[in-house]
Amino acid sequence: MKNEKYIYNPHTLQYEKYKLSPKEKVKRSVQFISAIIFTSVIMFVLAYKFYPTPKEQILTKENEMYKFQVANLGKKVNVISQKLEGLHEKDSEVHRMIFGVKPMDESYWQGGIGGHDKYQYLDNMEDSGKAIKEAHIKADQLKLKMEIQKLSLDSLYGLALNKEKKLSSIPSIKPVKEDELQKGVKFLSGFGMRIHPIHKIRRFHKGMDFTAPKGTDIQATGDGKVVSINKVGGGYGKHVLIDHGYGYKTLYAHMNTITVKQGERVKKGQKIGLVGSTGTSTAPHLHYEIWINGNAVNPIDYVLDGLSPKEYRELVKRAQQDNQSFD
Repeated sequence: MKNEKYIYNPHTLQYEKYKLSPKEKVKRSVQFISAIIFTSVIMFVLAYKFYPTPKEQILTKENEMYKFQVANLGKKVNVISQKLEGLHEKDSEVHRMIFGVKPMDESYWQGGIGGHDKYQYLDNMEDSGKAIKEAHIKADQLKLKMEIQKLSLDSLYGLALNKEKKLSSIPSIKPVKEDELQKGVKFLSGFGMRIHPIHKIRRFHKGMDFTAPKGTDIQATGDGKVVSINKVGGGYGKHVLIDHGYGYKTLYAHMNTITVKQGERVKKGQKIGLVGSTGTSTAPHLHYEIWINGNAVNPIDYVLDGLSPKEYRELVKRAQQDNQSFD
């Protein structure tokens, strides 16, 4: 009874059971089905939005992982960038302080990467697209700076080799062996005006005389090339001239024996002959001269090895005495 519906019929003056027409039955069925479909769609949308499928959950987790990896990559790129900047600062210090040359131009170092935006396609990606693009750009900048730094380091390496060669070439040691020099250290005649031992007049002494027993080894004071040998005699007696490059030349005079040949390359400390007393010499000794760009300079400034500061001061003091030269 509860599912039945009755209506009043004015013609019969009675309540009669209401019966749906076929058309109304179809209409009601359509409405019912439509309500079910609409409700199902609403529930599906809500479920899709708030309750993702297992596959969507996996994709979401992967996306979060990618975001984390991109962020971590960005941090690593920043650390590498900071390290590279530190290396660049050291590079500038080495150029400026050690080699005395102008460091790299900062505008060249800081120059960006121009041209077409090859990562423009990442602008359409949500969330991680921007981070990925920034990481790519920073990586490209690092690659460019690393190439620039490599060129700079190659330049530094070349400067270092040249510096090493120059340091090896510049005269910097005593021309006679250490033990023999110590025996005769108080018998020196230095650079400047000195009394000539034969003519007994004051003349400019262009070098420094080291007394040593006849036959004492004479050594090249720097790397270089033997450009002149005189075995005949004359004022210098038997002597050798070495060109060290960089404007430096050294002369070794009054030698007893010459053990090198003209054109021969010699190394610092290499034996080139023996002490003698040839030419206008009054006793066995080595007359030693240093020339820079054609001008004679005081050899005492280039005798730097094997002496303590006290011994060196004593050597300078004795070399400055206004005494008679030995040649």
